[in-house]
Amino acid sequence: MTQPHLYDAGALIAIDKNDRRMWARYQVAVDDGRDVRIPAAVVGQAWRDSRRQVRLGQFLAGCQVDPVGLETAKAAGILCGRAGTSDVVDATVVVMAAATGAVIWTSDPEDVKALADASGARPALVIRAV
Repeated sequence: MTQPHLYDAGALIAIDKNDRRMWARYQVAVDDGRDVRIPAAVVGQAWRDSRRQVRLGQFLAGCQVDPVGLETAKAAGILCGRAGTSDVVDATVVVMAAATGAVIWTSDPEDVKALADASGARPALVIRAV
């Protein structure tokens, strides 16, 4: 089974801005049979206007958007405390990637790597999205 890809808000913003590199990376993932997963909280970070974000809406329709349940939310909060950060959405991305073995695509690899290091259960890779 191939590793899923998990996108943060920076990856979604790149898709929304029609960044060709991010679209190409997405297509390679799909061609490889990888699941593309997005925590629902990440959608909230990137979504602003349905009228202007048609491209992103179409993209999201082809992805698995995962709800953030109570245990994941608690784990993200604990991780924020360990890492000394308040970015609960990035922490949620790290927690969900660790749980699923996903590769994280992010525009903030340094921040996500710091969270991954603090988690003790490191995701496979943290890759710059844009």
